[in-house]
Amino acid sequence: MRNLLAIFTCTLAIFAGTVLRAADPTPPSADDLEAKFKAAMTDVIMSGRWVPVKNGALGAEKEDKYAIVSVEKVSGSSWVINARMRNVVMPIPVKVMWAGDTAVMIVDNLQLPSAGNYGGTAYSARVMIYENTYAGTWSGGDHGGLLSGLITKSASNGGVTR
Repeated sequence: MRNLLAIFTCTLAIFAGTVLRAADPTPPSADDLEAKFKAAMTDVIMSGRWVPVKNGALGAEKEDKYAIVSVEKVSGSSWVINARMRNVVMPIPVKVMWAGDTAVMIVDNLQLPSAGNYGGTAYSARVMIYENTYAGTWSGGDHGGLLSGLITKSASNGGVTR
C-alpha cells in the first residue's frame, strides 16, 4: 500500500510539474489582446446557429449569419463594431471585457434605428470571442436566445445582408 501511495504521489508531482512548465508564465499584454481581437474581427462572417429562449424554454434551432466589416477601439473598454445589416454598415457600440485571453462583447439596452426586425426594441447581449468561435446570449423585449458559431475571414463579407 505504501508503494502504491509513493507511486501515485510521484506521478502526481511529475504531472503537476509538467502542467506548470507548459503554462505561459507571462500573460499577453492588453495591447496584444486588443490587436488580436481587432484582427480576428475585421472583415469576417460570424455564422452559426441560435436558439430562441422564451418563458424559460428553448425553441427550435435556426441558422444565423452576421457580417462584421471592422472593429474600432474608442477608449477604455468602449469599442464600435461596424456590422453590415441589410446592405448598410451600422456602427454598434459595445464594451469589450477580457476573461483571460478571451474577449467578451457586452451590449446593454442598445436600441437600433429603423423598423422591422431590429428597430424599436432595446437589445442586450454577452458574446464571447475565442479564436475562431463565438458563443453568447442575447435578449430584446420579451424574447431572447443563445447563439454560437464560427468566425471566418471574408474579403466580400459573403453576401450577408443581415
